[in-house]
Amino acid sequence: MKFLDEAKVYIRSGDGGNGCVAFRREKFIEFGGPSGGNGGRGGDIIIEVADGLNTLIDYRYQQHFKAPKGTNGMGKDRHGAAGKDIVLKVPLGTQIIDEDRETLLHDFTTVGERFVLAQGGNGGFGNAHFKSSTNRAPRNANPGQTGEERWIWLRLKLIADAGLVGLPNAGKSTFLSVVSAAKPKIADYPFTTLHPQLGVVTADGREFVLADIPGLIEGAHEGIGLGDRFLGHVERCRVLLHLIDATCEHAGKAYKTVRTELAAYDVNLADKIEIVALNKIDAVTPDVLKEQMARLKRAAKKTPLKISGITREGVQDALRALLDVIGEAPVSAQAKSAANAEPWAVDA
Repeated sequence: MKFLDEAKVYIRSGDGGNGCVAFRREKFIEFGGPSGGNGGRGGDIIIEVADGLNTLIDYRYQQHFKAPKGTNGMGKDRHGAAGKDIVLKVPLGTQIIDEDRETLLHDFTTVGERFVLAQGGNGGFGNAHFKSSTNRAPRNANPGQTGEERWIWLRLKLIADAGLVGLPNAGKSTFLSVVSAAKPKIADYPFTTLHPQLGVVTADGREFVLADIPGLIEGAHEGIGLGDRFLGHVERCRVLLHLIDATCEHAGKAYKTVRTELAAYDVNLADKIEIVALNKIDAVTPDVLKEQMARLKRAAKKTPLKISGITREGVQDALRALLDVIGEAPVSAQAKSAANAEPWAVDA
């Protein structure tokens, strides 16, 4: 299954059915009068959050959704049936955005939540509706109202309690694989993580969901590298764990590079609570470690944690620091089902 976090969809609600002009022509009924029924209402386009979904891949293969029209009214006072509603299933954390890609129409944060995106047109009145004491034989009926149509964007922002950020090869995937059952791709070259990964972490008898996104590089907000298109997946996190590679040339500069990209993407994201950790401390000498810690402390204006995903040194301290921020009631306990689902893989 391929991970897809954005899809453009065309939706159109159903037109209302037309009203009918008819008169009763039955034996023994001398003055039958008008008997045209009303048209049925057109079908709605409804979007609903379904439990267990964690990607928008279904909307890669079908982008057009049109609800059926309401049935026309008929004689003998028979009203038309309403058109069937179309329900689009989306994963938790999906946002509906207008075609301009800026206007937010709705944000789904609860499993089972429903939103009527386009209402079907009302059915037209038949001539029986216009009957009165002064208009005994109306010969007019209304057509049904047209439905609504528009293009929309569906954008998925994963719901996690904590998020991992850092430069490529900072050890984020290794950290996630150590603290959870997730099995992200790990290799000694940049951008081994091409899609966001989720893992359920257990620490001190408590659980929370941790999200790992592809690494950021300088100029990501301008589309360099993988760009910043995956940063939306950590917008909902309560806290960010910023990992810096101890083997890099300058830990302070590496830290500032990522912070610059976070601020360029969204000021609110840059203002999130951040825990800074120097990773891969097992791969450097004590002198280099001391120098990198000093550089990072000056850049971050706080004392960073020292961790190693390989030896697991300091890992529990990092998890406890995350738990202190997340609190007793994680905001996305419902995200466990997504994190425990089948891992995302890239289509060949």
